[in-house]
Amino acid sequence: MSRIGKLPIEIPSGVTVQIDGLKVSVKGPKGEDSLRVSKNVELELNDNELLVKIPENYTKAQNIDHGLYRSLINNIVIGVSEGYSKTLQIEGTGYRASKQGKNLVMNLGYSHQVTMADPEGIEVEVPNDRTIVVKGINKQLVGQHAANIRNWRKPEPYKGKGIRYENEHVRRKEGKTGK
Repeated sequence: MSRIGKLPIEIPSGVTVQIDGLKVSVKGPKGEDSLRVSKNVELELNDNELLVKIPENYTKAQNIDHGLYRSLINNIVIGVSEGYSKTLQIEGTGYRASKQGKNLVMNLGYSHQVTMADPEGIEVEVPNDRTIVVKGINKQLVGQHAANIRNWRKPEPYKGKGIRYENEHVRRKEGKTGK
């Protein structure tokens, strides 16, 4: 059995989980989300715990689904109760970000400003012109939007200029040596 799949999912107070066949719906203080699970797994809801189960004589596919759907459901429960966020730092002379309505506007050394609209369910905050915070209840969407922002100007190894995650270490290279 999957080691991750065997762990129960703790349901915090204020969060309700509803199982309707193969669909799991989760509501919490931050919002609501749902997931359609595979027919290879069974869900059992006890007081404040949700268990993901597979049969005793499981196949490899059932074992894989066991851990996968346990993790996905756990991510949804955490998302609707606490939420997810990723912080990006901007390094470089003249590089900055600002928020105009629902659009993130960045000056990244191009001849034009880069404008990105906030996707549905994702909130982008700019506390100062060098910091971008991406928040939401869906872990995958938050991570993907942060990666899309970072792709506009990845950190380069010589001066370290670009957009990086908050605790990301950028490996620096030595420049040319002149004679």
